[in-house]
Amino acid sequence: MSGNTSPYPVLPTLGRGLLAGGVAGLTTGLFGLLLAEPVMDRAIRLEEERAAGGGHDHAHEAEELFSRSTQYFGLVVTSVVVGLAVGVFFAVAYALLHRRSPAHERPWPRAMALAGAGFLALSLLPGLRYPAAPPGVGDGDTVSERQNLWLAALVIGVLGMILAHVVRQRLADRAAPVRQLAVTGVVVATLGVLFLLPGNPDEVPVPATLLWDFRVLSIASHAVLWATLGAVFGALGLRAAARAAAPPPAPATASAV
Repeated sequence: MSGNTSPYPVLPTLGRGLLAGGVAGLTTGLFGLLLAEPVMDRAIRLEEERAAGGGHDHAHEAEELFSRSTQYFGLVVTSVVVGLAVGVFFAVAYALLHRRSPAHERPWPRAMALAGAGFLALSLLPGLRYPAAPPGVGDGDTVSERQNLWLAALVIGVLGMILAHVVRQRLADRAAPVRQLAVTGVVVATLGVLFLLPGNPDEVPVPATLLWDFRVLSIASHAVLWATLGAVFGALGLRAAARAAAPPPAPATASAV
């Protein structure tokens, strides 16, 4: 009987996911610390000015609870923890998608394709519908509504990528342009469905340049996370494939007595 009958190496795949996720989280945290935090500082200063102008001192109280240096450290630690969690889910999704294929077949393109799909489903498409807002923006009474809208956007994004994968599989015997156009159509349709959701209920009273910088850096940090995750996971897969393909060491010959 032909075919691959050996069990899929789930534990090594999870190990690669953890390592890749940790590296991706650390890289994202350092990216945010070096590039995004200066924009965050500008947004916090504006929020403090608005709070002072309105006779409130909540921003100042929050600053006293956790200094900015503590928040910087917390940013990196949180990014690593999030990266580890995303890495585990990434490894599980990778194993489920390719469980019927040889374990070490095309690890690099498969890892990068899954990372691209994750970025589209969980970062770019939801972010286009509900762009990130600087800290302190938003009414406290609408937190639940905004969380539900974001969760709905994530679900739609994931379902859209699953549908794109199914369409690609169904058109596997068709020409590449047909498959690519069909998948692109599914992605565009997913974005259209996202824009059927209600808009953000809160205004964003910050300067346009600051808002643009914040949102671009937010999407860029997601791109760094997914790109690093896919690249490290794929590179580890290539190393595992090379080890699996290496010939076993020759047995030692007995020395003459």
